[in-house]
Amino acid sequence: MTTEPETPDGTAVVEGRTAGQERIRRIGGRTIRLLCRPTVTGLENVPESGGFIVASNHLSFLDSVLIQGIFPRAVSFFAKAEYFTQPGLRGRGMRFFFESFGSVPVDRDKQSGAVEALYGLTSIINSGHGVGIYPEGTRSRDGRLYRGKNGVGWLALATGAPVVPVGLRGTEKLQPPDKNTMRPAKFEMHVGEPLQFEKLGEKHSMKPRKEATSAVMDAIAALSGQERVDSYNARPTKGDDG
Repeated sequence: MTTEPETPDGTAVVEGRTAGQERIRRIGGRTIRLLCRPTVTGLENVPESGGFIVASNHLSFLDSVLIQGIFPRAVSFFAKAEYFTQPGLRGRGMRFFFESFGSVPVDRDKQSGAVEALYGLTSIINSGHGVGIYPEGTRSRDGRLYRGKNGVGWLALATGAPVVPVGLRGTEKLQPPDKNTMRPAKFEMHVGEPLQFEKLGEKHSMKPRKEATSAVMDAIAALSGQERVDSYNARPTKGDDG
């Protein structure tokens, strides 16, 4: 059983989200399975209760939607702040879409925005819910797995929450990088056993943070089967939504 409260129809609701939004997440998951026929393994590794961190490789704009829809518990991911502030009917629809899938707005152009977002994820974890993070920072455009940034290590050590590694394969076929069109395609989602790190609190040294990040990236690599690159993945100058 999960720790989230339930609506009368049995739909679990994460704090701050409506029952309608949670139903949309569940319906989205069923639609993904119907249209894409994904190969999914390891969902039993998702903790049944308490806060947890999902750490995944990143190949497609749709990765967050796929994870949020297929996972048995809701997961909150970062999303660009612009998705929540655009005007008009399209803007309202986009905001509702991202809020329905538990996304957390972050201003990626400001260092302070990223720090505030990490603290926001900490609050969600401490409330007993799941959050998601892409240690690479942005989508891989060549299919390789890049070096992980240390935010995931900080989050794991600050909260003591288990880290659930995820390896995605083939999700770039649903929406290739820099393409606006989406199409159904088979993909794989492999969920690994949770990694547990000692809770050190928010103020800890860089050494254990780097070690935790490295362990997470090793687990992701084993699940995704990607070639690894010992450098950070640079963000494109424009057109990157991931």
